[in-house]
Amino acid sequence: MDTPSRLILPAAPSLVTAHGRAALLDPDGELRHLTVAEARAALRDLPPPLVVHEAATLQRLDLSIPVLDLLDLFAFVMPAVTAAPTPSGLARALDFDPPATIEAAAALLPDIAIALLGRLDQSASLPMNRRAAGLAALMGEAGWPWAKPVAAALGQPAARPDRAALRLGMILPEWQEEAPRPPPSSYPVPQDAARGRLADLLGGGAEQRPAQSDYASAATAAFAPPAAEGVPHCVLAEAGTGTGKTLGYLAPASLWAERNQGSVWISTYTRHLQRQIEQESARLEPDPARRRRRVVLRKGRENYLCLLNFEDAAAGARGYNLVALGLIARWALASSDHDIAGGDLPGWFAELFGAGLLPQIADRRGECIHSACPHWKRCTIEHVIRRARGADLVIANHALVMAQAVWGGLDDSSVPTRYVFDEGHHLFDAADSAFAAELSGASMAELRRWLLGAEGGRSRARGLARRLEDLVAADERLAAPLDALRAAARVLPGATMLARLGEPTAALDQIGPGAAEAFLTALAAQARARATAAERESNLDIEADLYPAEPELAAAASDLARDLARLEAPLTSLRERLAARLDEEAGTIDSTERQRIEAAIRSLKRRALDPVASWRRMLAAVNEAPPEPGERPFHVLFIRQGRDIALLSHLLDPTEAFADAVASRAHGLLITSATLRDRTTAMDDVEQDAEWQRAESRTGATHLAAPAIRAAFASPFDYPAQTRIFIVRDNLRETPEALASAFRALFLASGGGALGLFTAIARLRAVHARIAPALDAANIPLFAQHVDAMNNATLVDSFRAEQNACLLGTDAMRDGVDIPGNALRLVVFERTPWPRPDILHRVRRTHLSHGDPKTYDDAIVRLRLRQGFGRLIRRAGDRGVFVLLDRAFPSRLESAFPTGVTVSRQGLAETVAAVREFFAADRASA
Repeated sequence: MDTPSRLILPAAPSLVTAHGRAALLDPDGELRHLTVAEARAALRDLPPPLVVHEAATLQRLDLSIPVLDLLDLFAFVMPAVTAAPTPSGLARALDFDPPATIEAAAALLPDIAIALLGRLDQSASLPMNRRAAGLAALMGEAGWPWAKPVAAALGQPAARPDRAALRLGMILPEWQEEAPRPPPSSYPVPQDAARGRLADLLGGGAEQRPAQSDYASAATAAFAPPAAEGVPHCVLAEAGTGTGKTLGYLAPASLWAERNQGSVWISTYTRHLQRQIEQESARLEPDPARRRRRVVLRKGRENYLCLLNFEDAAAGARGYNLVALGLIARWALASSDHDIAGGDLPGWFAELFGAGLLPQIADRRGECIHSACPHWKRCTIEHVIRRARGADLVIANHALVMAQAVWGGLDDSSVPTRYVFDEGHHLFDAADSAFAAELSGASMAELRRWLLGAEGGRSRARGLARRLEDLVAADERLAAPLDALRAAARVLPGATMLARLGEPTAALDQIGPGAAEAFLTALAAQARARATAAERESNLDIEADLYPAEPELAAAASDLARDLARLEAPLTSLRERLAARLDEEAGTIDSTERQRIEAAIRSLKRRALDPVASWRRMLAAVNEAPPEPGERPFHVLFIRQGRDIALLSHLLDPTEAFADAVASRAHGLLITSATLRDRTTAMDDVEQDAEWQRAESRTGATHLAAPAIRAAFASPFDYPAQTRIFIVRDNLRETPEALASAFRALFLASGGGALGLFTAIARLRAVHARIAPALDAANIPLFAQHVDAMNNATLVDSFRAEQNACLLGTDAMRDGVDIPGNALRLVVFERTPWPRPDILHRVRRTHLSHGDPKTYDDAIVRLRLRQGFGRLIRRAGDRGVFVLLDRAFPSRLESAFPTGVTVSRQGLAETVAAVREFFAADRASA
């Protein structure tokens, strides 16, 4: 590629690494294929090379050298644009043909660099580039190697460092206050109107899906007006993969919002699906500006950029922290919502600059000072909150919805009346997390930090007194409870104690002298005393029953409960004094000050009073009489010891709390998923009813005042023609070599496009080390969770971008991978995904299994298998193979798979041949 004279590309080699080898294009244009040892030797005599993803590239060489990472340049030139962090990912983002080999990738890197600099050259006059050259110069002072090429591309090679480019509080737009939205009306959504809206969303040339139209029609029942207090309309809708449920529920939801001038909250379990639903909403409103007003993606506050925390971080930033903040400043100018966790900030950003940076510049739970913040009128979080108040559709997640319901509104009093819960099969797990409680060293230290702020070290955390200093200045009666609170908070363990928790267990008796430390020591002692020798010698967490509690633990619990009561008293006084001021000055206090005080009251309750009250209840339970064997508990309490020590409390059935706090307070809700029911066989009417009842139990619908409306829609896919299922009957568990040989042979037979799922990280790593060289020799990229220096989202993006890659992962990959097409065509389970046999599972299978614990376990496995199998076929033209490497897999679990698909049990050699034959036609046609 010819380089324009204005663009300066450093005289650098290009480096692309794979497992056991590397491709190096030296500055003279010679392309070399090297072993790891040869690459390490060659790089010693060369300038810093061009690479894509420094950590992953150098990890494969076990090397630490300066590099020019093209991801840095991409983040500066194309902020708020996501791309897979591989040469192929950047090639696609810049409209190049993706390279087929690592040698082609190395040859392409200089062209990618020139293309990126060329984009700056063409856009130098845009408003967002007004301070770009000065920002690049500032980053150059901190050691950023792209500073001079960037400044030259912008036409300002002599630009001076400009710290003003980091002052986001002066650059971003202000939000404008609007009148509260009136309550919605209650008009229903006619079924024919929902079908019509769906047809409009699909467009005239869309594939006809009768089940999708029927689904939209059935979903309208969730939007009918309520007939009685506390009796919501609940629709359980199981929609097989390919039904098109997202547009199926967007049709009636958008109609209800328009007809009634209200908001529908659409909740899902994963960030990925939140973004996917947002993308589908483009069909609803093609104009981006109007869509931004009508559809808002909402997460918890800790997911968003905090301007005050960013300002604090930038004030003292040096070195590559300053470089990272410079790239964040570029991103903030272009971001649609300033979501730093799963939004339009690339997921690989934290991998380049360390996982600790983003939490420092995000909002921290309960620390926002609201109207007292100098950046409040430009606050990125307040922007999102205010947009959500007036939106037709709010795309949220289960955790946020439950927190909002529990606390009566996270940031205001608006709680929606209409919900759609996508991925409804995860409601049990989401409720379990939302309504659980933890009394641990980390949770107590976190509360101490929230109350007292930084106590030495490099932390900039503000304590409660500093956050409330403007309110204390206006009301001196707050000073006394604040002083008492500072003294009482010192009963909580601090960061020093947490560091000691990570020391060898033999030192546990020296954790510290306070009641909190004594309690943690007693917890650990009881856990280790009741563990097996194998558990104590392993690196895994130890779990132990709380009951019967040892006398030392019971006494320590009583002492800690007394200390927490002393802490609770000034917290209560402070909150009551703030509330009294609102009452006393009701006629004179301005709205900004009122909002500030209300926010402080909410924070005190949620971040301090609620946890302390919960901890005191747990400590009281330690001294209660243990439940009788077989007695059904309401809470399940147990001890976990690992890097931290914790007393954990879970509800036996968390969906009961979900139904009480969320579902019963709504007017209507649609709970939908491809896997609501556990189909055990070809069921008759009685068996179908039983499966629906179990689905109602898992989603909380059984706890509602009126029965749920049930609807099921089969997948339109021809699974017998599009898929194959194999259970390998060879014994592959004896050695890691045998298991690795199976993965290697299967991945090579499919030519890549494979997802390997493991139930243990150790086995995943063992297999990865043994199969990487063979896959690399076949030019099949291999990515692995817990091995590669990438987070899960980056691994999935890289896997998708490379087309013929393979990915190894654990449970998170089973539910979090959504890749239509040929890029995912083989799923291999390392063994049957039985539930983890821990204490919580033991109690639940005893009391929630309706007398049949085996059926309870089987249902969990079948749902996991259905989720794994469901990764394969996402579109009508997809083809795929599912393989389970477990000869002991029970035939009763085969009902997890679609009806009509033959489950073949055969040896590994026959399975490999069948996989190769199945994909041979696809390769021939390609």
